[in-house]
Parts: sequence; C-alpha cells; structure tokens
Amino acid sequence: MILRPYYHFPLLFVPLAHGLPRDTCTALASGLQLENTTIISASHIPSAGTVTTMGVCQSQAAVSSPICRVQFVVNTTSTSAVFAEAWLPDTWYGRYLTVGNGGLGGCIDYSNLDYGASLHFATIGSNNGHDGMDGHTFLNNPEVINDFAFRAIHVSTLIGKQIVQAYYGSPHQKSYYLGCSTGGRQGTQSALKFPEDFDGIVAGAPATDWNHLVGLGAMLARYIGAPNASTSPSFISADLWELVAAEILAQCDELDGVRDGIITEPDACDFRPEALLCSGNGTAGCLSIAQVEALRKIYQPLYGVEGQLLYPRPDPGCEADGNTASVLNGTVVSFSNDWFKYAIYNDTGYDFSNFSIQDIALADSMNPGGISTFDGNFSEFRDRGGKFLTYHGRRDEVCRVSLSSVLNRSNDL
Repeated sequence: MILRPYYHFPLLFVPLAHGLPRDTCTALASGLQLENTTIISASHIPSAGTVTTMGVCQSQAAVSSPICRVQFVVNTTSTSAVFAEAWLPDTWYGRYLTVGNGGLGGCIDYSNLDYGASLHFATIGSNNGHDGMDGHTFLNNPEVINDFAFRAIHVSTLIGKQIVQAYYGSPHQKSYYLGCSTGGRQGTQSALKFPEDFDGIVAGAPATDWNHLVGLGAMLARYIGAPNASTSPSFISADLWELVAAEILAQCDELDGVRDGIITEPDACDFRPEALLCSGNGTAGCLSIAQVEALRKIYQPLYGVEGQLLYPRPDPGCEADGNTASVLNGTVVSFSNDWFKYAIYNDTGYDFSNFSIQDIALADSMNPGGISTFDGNFSEFRDRGGKFLTYHGRRDEVCRVSLSSVLNRSNDL
C-alpha cells in the first residue's frame, strides 16, 4: 500500500563508499533509500559503447562518455509508476538536466540522455509513466494519465536531484530541462505547475492545447474520409497531395517578392484550392468538387461549438513535408486515435465514424490530468529568475507554429 503517493520525496540514504567512480556508483544500488523509489541497478560505464535499455521502445542505446548509470522506478500511486534513468558523467560541473518525451511519451529519450551526459550534465530521463508509444495503458487508468499529463517529469526530477547529490556529495548548482513536441508541452507544464523544478527550460515545438491538437488531428482525417477513406469521394491520395503541394507553392512562393521555392510567411498565403478543380470531363492532374471542399476545411482554423477558435490552421506548405503523410493519409493519426479511444471514451471499439467538434468539446470538459497545458501564467517561474526558451519549425506536420505565438501571447512570456 502506497501511503504517500505524490510529490514529497525526502532524501534518506546511508553514507556511500568513496573512491573510484565505479565504487561510488555501484554503492548507490544498496546504499540509497528514497521514498516510494527502488534503485533497479547502478553501474559505472568507463568508456563509449552500448547498453541494454529498459522498456519496449528500443533494445540498445549508445553511450559516448564515461558515466554512472542508475536505473530506478518511482511508485507515484498504487496503480502507477515511472521508470527512469540517471546518466551521471565522471566529469561534472554542477549542472542538472531532465529530458522529456515525444508523441504519447512512453519511451526514455536515450539519445538526449547521452547528449546531456556528454556535455557533463547529470542527466535524467523517464518513460513518462508508461511503456511504449501507444496509449493503451491509459484505458481505465487515470493515474497513468496523470503521470503522462503532469507528474512524471516532476517526480523523476525530484528523485533525480537526490540521486545526483548522493553520487557527487553535493547538490546541483543549476537545473535545466530539454524537450520537444510532447517534451515541449512537458517543459511548459513544468514552468506553470512546478516553477521551482528548473532554472532554465528549452520547450521546443510544444504540443500545448493538447485536447484541441489531438482533436484537430482527428478532424483532418475526417475531412478526407476517415475511417472509411478508401470509399470516400473526399479522399486525397499521396500522388494528389504532391499536386496540392506544388499548387500551394506556385500560389504563395512569391508573396515575399522572390521565387525561391520557399513560402517565407505562410500566414499570408490565402490558398485557393479551386484552382485545382477538374474542368469538363477531365480527371487527371486535378481534383473533384468533394476534394476541393476537403482542402478548404483543412486549410481553415478549427472552430468550436460556440464559434470559438480551437486550433490554428495547418500552415500552407507543411503538406510538402514527407512526415505529413502520417496526418493526411485518410486514417486517424495515432496520438489522436489513442487519446480519444483510451483516455476520453475508454472504449477500445471507438472508430471515429461520427467524430466531430462535439467530441472535442467533451475532451475539453474532461481535460484528463489537466493535459491541456494552456492556462495559468509563468509569473512565478519568471519572478524566481527562470528562463524559458521555445522555438518552432514552420513545416511541423503535427504542432502548428502559430499555436506557439498564441501560447506566448496568452501567457505573457
């Protein structure tokens, strides 16, 4: 029975052996006692190589510098747990780093664990409370959703800092966070909910306004016929998307006065899909009325049941990115599918046949785990001297760059 499942994790450890990094490291496995936490293993890795990983996401990970590798699990409640690793470099300058996750966020980011440790940061990464990149573990498990939405980064950071202090014999001097997409949302959530956790946050392409983001993903699929796209007159094939991309570039490339194959300012692009409409009996290299109407919907902002803005439109030009095929291929993109199926409806048979903005309104009203990450302010984080750095790519096929500007304005960054 977990008596105190949430956020207070006092440091309770016996003195550790001192000497070689190897001895100090391995002593952590038996000598470190942290509330609700089990040290799975602690081993010193003296040189570059590969290690076997935890979880189903990958089997091995590269290590490029000497580290003490600590694997641990934090029981956040009686029905949820966060698995994490600390990579502690032999040469340390007092800097601490937590790295985030991506997508549905059940994979430890071993690449950035190694990146941080190679730059002499004591670096911690977690599986965000579940194993793997799909959302099936959300089904009837609200505490796993809580870990995903707000808790995993916080508790792994609290425990990670205590492991760092135990290993090096002194606390960190500065604490940082690094993440992109879901990781950007996690960094934003950290600044809003736990402003004491980090001195500096890099929150790239943040997947904030989560319920509207995943709702838009489902609506884009519906516009082109999901879940029965193969028989829908609105479906747009991959070959036709190449035609659409070329037409958007032709219409909007020279808005900046230069024909250079780049849409410099997508916000100024007023794409006219009717230019692609078939004429007469032609069917090759053109679109039907139903397909043109689907494009009109895709390249408009998403509005809610009361006419309020839910999410900005996809940037004209993003369809030219190969990754956009995962969003505009006539199937509901995985993160939207899993969120509504397992977190909102708790129904493994839900098939999106009647999905609409009403379903997004339901997700808003539920907001499991406070996942939205789109309210509050950064004043406490700012007033304690915290620095928040965010960036966004204009061809991001999932998180719209215009959302970041809305986030910045609404939270007075």
